[in-house]
Amino acid sequence: MKKKTLLASFLPMLITAAILIVGPSFRTAFYKAVDSKQDNTGLKLPAGFSANITAETGARTRHIVVAPNGIIYLKLARPDKEGKAILVYKQGADGKATKVSGFANYGGTGIYLKNGYLYASSNTEVFRYKLNANYEVINPNEPERIIRDLKMGRQHETKSIVLDNDGNVYVNIGAYSNSCQKEDRAKGSMGIPGCPILDSAGGIWMFRADKLNQTYKDGVRYTTGLRNVVGLDWNQQLNQLFVMQHGRDQLHDIFPDMYTTKESAELPAECMYALKKGDNAGWPYIYYDQIQHKKILAPEYGGDKKKEGDKSIIDPAVAFPGHLAPNGLLFYTGNQFPERYKNGAFIAFHGSWNRAPEPQAGTFVVFQPFKNGKPSGDWEIFADNFSGSPEKTAAGRPDHKPCGLAQGADGSLYVTDDVKGTVYRISYKK
Repeated sequence: MKKKTLLASFLPMLITAAILIVGPSFRTAFYKAVDSKQDNTGLKLPAGFSANITAETGARTRHIVVAPNGIIYLKLARPDKEGKAILVYKQGADGKATKVSGFANYGGTGIYLKNGYLYASSNTEVFRYKLNANYEVINPNEPERIIRDLKMGRQHETKSIVLDNDGNVYVNIGAYSNSCQKEDRAKGSMGIPGCPILDSAGGIWMFRADKLNQTYKDGVRYTTGLRNVVGLDWNQQLNQLFVMQHGRDQLHDIFPDMYTTKESAELPAECMYALKKGDNAGWPYIYYDQIQHKKILAPEYGGDKKKEGDKSIIDPAVAFPGHLAPNGLLFYTGNQFPERYKNGAFIAFHGSWNRAPEPQAGTFVVFQPFKNGKPSGDWEIFADNFSGSPEKTAAGRPDHKPCGLAQGADGSLYVTDDVKGTVYRISYKK
């Protein structure tokens, strides 16, 4: 008992030491810091920005949409104590929101607002709910099911969604595997030739937004080779789909003679892709090495961490550090923030679990500038300290994990929390 007590007393100091040794190099190497200050929510934001807590759901809150009149729809990872997985909040003049209702008995991630309907997904289906003129769901207990029978495994099962301007809905169907091995995540196990998972998962599928009871045969496999996408958005400036992929895990655990623990902590990149119909992002055959700036053949398929993969596989638009779990993507089209933010991308990183023995990292919202429709310049931390402290980040025990992003009618940015259900509203004032 004394040994455990002694270890516990030294643990915070050990974590702090790890941050002092490794943390700054991680920051210097991988992202551009901005001058920031901490406000009364605990968040660190650039000068001129402030945040307030709009709502507290008390449950894991995933994606979010905000109607033009300020009604907030929140998607929970699983139904709350009342059996509701979509919560409805109305905001007051002070920015605080009050829960007014809830509906839907299925958890998950996907939710989207478009053309008089609220769209939402379970892990196997996509529904739509008709809205009235006040953006209220007319009949929450009788949605129209537009897609059914989507593939779901024991990992990457949530179905994120987004709509374009031509009546199509895009659905992520995550691969229920790490790297399509014969034995998933087993040391030394090689990849399955032809990866059969890709016939119904590991990509983005496109369906009609107004047709009922569609199945795979009614949809189009829009893109393939994406292990799992949680954050995605339709870029209105380019009229194009952008996604954030969760890269594969455990290079050292599976191939310890080839990869060091540090290499495994850093690789592969979490990638932003600008997608067109027919694109192949390469999973599971390649991964993107952001240090070499190359598409590398996966070790499960004969790679040696230097051999490059198929040249026909698309390059990422932006490559971020490994294992940070990008769960939200939003292209900012508002006018409240300074001009440099217009048409740029905000990404919510959920935070890592598998960088050990290196410190865990992430749990922040970053901003990637765009110019003329293309990434321009370095990405930078925009909102930080969701975790509560550097020590909590490094230990992988954050107080909050940013997940969903939405833009309000006034140009404010909303961020959800996948731990306690805090909903933040970030605003700018000159």
